[in-house]
Amino acid sequence: QVQLVESGGGLVQPGGSLRLACIASGSISTSDMGWYRQAPGKQREWVASVDFHGRTNYADSAKGRFTISRDNAKNMVFLQMNSLKPEDTAVYYCRMIMPNYWGQGTQVTVSS
Repeated sequence: QVQLVESGGGLVQPGGSLRLACIASGSISTSDMGWYRQAPGKQREWVASVDFHGRTNYADSAKGRFTISRDNAKNMVFLQMNSLKPEDTAVYYCRMIMPNYWGQGTQVTVSS
C-alpha cells in the first residue's frame, strides 16, 4: 500500500502561480505518476503525467502553463501551475498510475 499526500493548494488570483507537491510513502522510481483534477459538478480529468523515464505529457488545457516534474530520491511529484485561470479551480489529485493509488486531493481556487 502506498499513500500519496498532496499539498500546495490554495486561493490565488487569476494570472497567479501555485506549485503542488505530492509525497509518496513508498518508492515512485519505477512508477508513472500523474496529476488529475475534478471541478465541481464535473468528472475527474487528467492534467499531466510523467513516466518513470521522466517523459511528460499534458492535457491541452495545461500545455504551456503547467509543468510536471518528479524527484525520485524524495518520492515526490510536483505540478508547477502558472498563468492560472478561474477554470483551473478544482481539487487536484496525485496518482500513482501503476499500481493504482490516489491521494486525497488539494483544493485550488482561482478567483479575484
